[in-house]
Amino acid sequence: MRRRTGTGTRTRVLSGTRTRVLSGALAAVLSLLVGACGTWPGTGDARDDGLRILVPNTPGGGYDTTARTVARVLEETGTTSDMEVFNLPGAGGTVGLQRTVDERGNGRLALQMGLGVLGASHVAHAKVTVARTTPIARLIEEPEAVVVRKDSPYRGIADLVAEWRKHPGDVTVGGGSSLGGPDHLLPMALARTVGIQPKAVRYDAYDGGGGDLLPALLDGRVDFATSGIGEFLDQIAAGQLRVLAVTSDRPVAALPGVPTLKAAGIDLVFDNWRGIVAPPGISSADRERWIEVLTALHTSRQWKAELTRHGWTDAFATGGTFATYLARQDKSVAELVGHLGLD
Repeated sequence: MRRRTGTGTRTRVLSGTRTRVLSGALAAVLSLLVGACGTWPGTGDARDDGLRILVPNTPGGGYDTTARTVARVLEETGTTSDMEVFNLPGAGGTVGLQRTVDERGNGRLALQMGLGVLGASHVAHAKVTVARTTPIARLIEEPEAVVVRKDSPYRGIADLVAEWRKHPGDVTVGGGSSLGGPDHLLPMALARTVGIQPKAVRYDAYDGGGGDLLPALLDGRVDFATSGIGEFLDQIAAGQLRVLAVTSDRPVAALPGVPTLKAAGIDLVFDNWRGIVAPPGISSADRERWIEVLTALHTSRQWKAELTRHGWTDAFATGGTFATYLARQDKSVAELVGHLGLD
């Protein structure tokens, strides 16, 4: 299992509960967690001059790894001190999104988010969307990978697709995101591309990414998994897992010899991304403070080393550029969710 990268960063874990599926209980969960009176968890003892990053899923997943890497590098470079990272999971990230929106004017708080939060907000018909937040920066892009355990009968992506087409109801895919997240949208899009009805896909969601998904893959509860490549690099290097294909337009340097879907004859390119947004109504000074801090992160040699180590692609953009990108992504994800019949 991948080592957590929280060294030197104070962490408050609010929940480790595994999320299997989004259900009709979402509205009740959101109402209880977001509408409750009193102080939000994680806010009681933060330093007045400290910055905080809210991770909207459980420890061990892509958002968590990204946020803790950001905080550690910022502290190592002396850009910030005592940055707090805390987890508020639930409803595919939309509980954290609601929290961020409710913190209107709080310039010390930011939300670690990405494609998964966009998708979940549309699938779950959340009361708030990213349009209500203040865009700060896009940090990285990360291709997804199609992964099996080492003793899987599927030696290549063609083997998997052939069996999947014959018996779609007998092949289970696991992902590290809830419904609407990238690990869910990818197999749905892949199924449609190879001629399988997305509604026939058996998808099991494991909130928090590699932390819960890895055991399910290793013990055979799922036949294959779709996840960001950074989730399983240690297990791939150790020979526990085998990557059948990556979803990027080009081969991934961190996974030599692994074909892209396109190279394997499947006309599909799919990239995940992660960024930072802040609550609505923050001051221009606070917005610029966050942008300056993350720009310093982006230019540091330590961050460049982390990009290589995790297999992330530099996709840094701030201000209006990121705001335009975020609006376009939100629209395109809404359309994809509708097209796949997931809304």
